[in-house]
Amino acid sequence: MSRGPGARLERALTDFFLDLHTAEHGYTEHSVPFLVNRDTMTGTGQLPKFEEDLFATRVGDRELFLIPTAEVPLTNLLAQQTLEARELPYAFTARTPCFRAEAGAYGRDTRGILRLHQFEKVELVRVCAPEDAQAQLELILGHAEECLRRLELSYRVVLLPAGDLGFSARMTYDIEVWLPGSGSYREISSVSDCGTFQARRAGIRHRAADGRKEPAATLNGSALPVGRTVAALLEQGARPDGSVELPEALVPYTGFGRILPDGTTE
Repeated sequence: MSRGPGARLERALTDFFLDLHTAEHGYTEHSVPFLVNRDTMTGTGQLPKFEEDLFATRVGDRELFLIPTAEVPLTNLLAQQTLEARELPYAFTARTPCFRAEAGAYGRDTRGILRLHQFEKVELVRVCAPEDAQAQLELILGHAEECLRRLELSYRVVLLPAGDLGFSARMTYDIEVWLPGSGSYREISSVSDCGTFQARRAGIRHRAADGRKEPAATLNGSALPVGRTVAALLEQGARPDGSVELPEALVPYTGFGRILPDGTTE
């Protein structure tokens, strides 16, 4: 929970990310539900494998799950549809809270701003023909990196080895931001090519050049989560007098460029 300048900074970040992705990167913003059914979770690969890491609720005979990421409802916007070649690629974005029980989490990041059961994130999803997936992956990566460049944050990009890939992904880049407080890089975004795995589950097909209906490819990435971005801004922007200097790109959204030690701004 944050207040005052901290709450304003969080709101400014989500507005900044959405404006960047819709106005310059060509994504269509969506307002999506935060509660989804079992079929929707299964379509993107959260169920049945990760059921213990999800928050669920039941009203009567209705079972619903709180979304762990906007990737779930955004990808399923196209569930059970056949997409025409002229419509591809689809590019969706949304800002949502994300709910994660993370029952198997362990280590020093199990508490605090770096690991929360609820956090806000702007998500990017692209759907394309399978032969275009590699180019689309590089595109999403560039869009996530542009957020960090404009925020003047130091980061690095890591290509994950096969053994570290998520359940649904066939190729993933992790973007790691520098956190001076811990003297290390920490993941701030994962950008993944899921191949046709999610599309096969969710029934998302496209019409190939020969007229056949084939599974599409789905890709997703965080751009960016609010909490970890705030942590990076506070740590990288810290000054010797105890103030925090914010990047110029955020000033139109926050209305201030510096947070002073007493919590006031200027």
